[in-house]
Amino acid sequence: MTFIANTPKPPYYAVIFTSIRTEGENGYGDMAMKMVELAQQQPGFLGVESAREEVGITVSYWADLASIKRWKANAEHLAAQKMGRESWYASFKVRISKVDRDYGF
Repeated sequence: MTFIANTPKPPYYAVIFTSIRTEGENGYGDMAMKMVELAQQQPGFLGVESAREEVGITVSYWADLASIKRWKANAEHLAAQKMGRESWYASFKVRISKVDRDYGF
């Protein structure tokens, strides 16, 4: 992804996924693209931004906490989460926050 998400006027929510990868591709890139495509189809999804160097950071934006909960419980997303824990991530952290204000140009 090489763009900044066009989010609506706050409030909305951000899910911040920070990770350190293991060695090797092992299908990670294909699954990451599939998960973005799937997330975009979910009710309440507002956008996503991602960057990776030594630490990867993906921020997805959601209309409400119920939308985030449904996404976390999505069957295909659950399978990807399992693969992440088993194969792709040496470590990761998920943070959920409410966005009360944003600005930029």
